[in-house]
Amino acid sequence: MLDKYRTEINKSLASFLTHVKKDYQLHLVNPILYDSIREFSLRQGKRIRPLLLILSYKGYSRKDPTRSLYNASTCIEFLHNFMLIHDDIIDNSSLRRGRPTLHRILNKTIPCDNPDQLGKDLAIIAGDIVYTLAIDAFLSINEDPRRKERALKYFVKTAAFTAMGEFIDTVHGVDSLDHVTEKDVFLNYSLKTARYTFDCPLVTGAILAGAPEHEIKMLAQFGLLIGQAFQIQDDIIGMFETELNIGKSILSDLEERKKTILMVHAYRTLKGKKRKEFLKLFNKPQKTLSDLEAVKEILVNCGSLEYALRAVKTRAEKANTILTTHLTLSRPCRDLIYKSLFKLFGQSQDAADNNGIKIKIY
Repeated sequence: MLDKYRTEINKSLASFLTHVKKDYQLHLVNPILYDSIREFSLRQGKRIRPLLLILSYKGYSRKDPTRSLYNASTCIEFLHNFMLIHDDIIDNSSLRRGRPTLHRILNKTIPCDNPDQLGKDLAIIAGDIVYTLAIDAFLSINEDPRRKERALKYFVKTAAFTAMGEFIDTVHGVDSLDHVTEKDVFLNYSLKTARYTFDCPLVTGAILAGAPEHEIKMLAQFGLLIGQAFQIQDDIIGMFETELNIGKSILSDLEERKKTILMVHAYRTLKGKKRKEFLKLFNKPQKTLSDLEAVKEILVNCGSLEYALRAVKTRAEKANTILTTHLTLSRPCRDLIYKSLFKLFGQSQDAADNNGIKIKIY
């Protein structure tokens, strides 16, 4: 059933982008504008966000997904792509999903003296266009106008909260590690990842379906817990996975000096000479693979990896309690949400097993 839903979501993405070509005439501005947006949007992905919107809607409405629902669900995917495009510019990333980032594609639009800057400038504009496509896609839903308006407001607020998270993340990127607390890290996780990846699609689907207010609040809490756990895991695999599996440079998080729960815990835990050695590596302008291995060893030895894995475990367990005992979604949809989300944490279990940490994530 999940594969069927994903297939329909992908069809809707492709179909919507075909309509975009006709309605917006992007290709007449410049063929590379439309072609690059289409290629970036259709890259292979889990489609977890539109999938959650559909499962939440179906779970409360008890209705089978309609074509308009599939079309509307792509709004979350376009919001995701909008965020990725801008995030890649900020991080100066070269790869996304194993292919060049959009600003790397657009730097070939026209020969010039500074193609990298051109690519970034054009990608900012393209990202803004993708955000408008997200709103357009949302409006395709055929549902009660009052529910539709409320859901749209929630969707727009989510975009704003995610941008706030990006703002915090960017500030932290240039701040020193001793100024960033664990509370700061989790605020960033909640705003930048949890809201738009899990909270928003689940709550938006529930609002559109007319779910009770207390259910919507519990769904939001569920999404927050899952989102925090997912982002912690993302930070773990960003340090401990292979480049092939994550689709970007394995040095990127370390090179950007990201203030993750791993790094904040290590700084707080290490003392004296060991802390100085860690900071020397963390603040080094140009990192190498040997630097990465040294940092990974420190994170394992000082307990930071285990601490992060336990944070994943705690949040996953609390989220499961909400899903299985507090929510009244239809049983089939609840089971599909469980199947689609909790299997994501297998990478945390792999990180634990590969580094000799005895913990059962889930």
